[in-house]
Amino acid sequence: MPSIYDAIKKDHDRHRELLNTIAETSGDSAERREAWDEFYYDVKSHAAAEEETFYSKLLQQTWGQDAARHSVHEHAEMDDILEELREMDLASSGWLTRFKTLKHDYEHHMDEEEQEVFERAKKVIGAEENDAFGEKFLKRKSQEAKLVEEKREDSLED
Repeated sequence: MPSIYDAIKKDHDRHRELLNTIAETSGDSAERREAWDEFYYDVKSHAAAEEETFYSKLLQQTWGQDAARHSVHEHAEMDDILEELREMDLASSGWLTRFKTLKHDYEHHMDEEEQEVFERAKKVIGAEENDAFGEKFLKRKSQEAKLVEEKREDSLED
């Protein structure tokens, strides 16, 4: 079982690959559509699982609350952009412009998590809990993957 940090980092590495694939493709090509769909669903389930397992633990410590709140806020901002992009034509120049914003923001977010948040988190989630939290994260992510459409429909009704 991977540690919580390895599990999150593995997702981030795949997300970076997908972002680059999407950026390097053009129009509404099959390659772009496939990369976009994988990215969309994986990021949605990743973020929800991260908030429910990883960030919920950080929120228990006063000094971890600001970092956790900041990251959760970034998740919400990126979720809004993901939904905008999902409704747009992949071949439009507007889509690509908005995607570039998402790519920049998400790469910054991943770097910040890996370089700053992980260090804070290691004071809360010690080595003895790494694997258990990794397992919780992966289990929750799997559950969240099945809920992406349901949550999307609920939020559209709001």
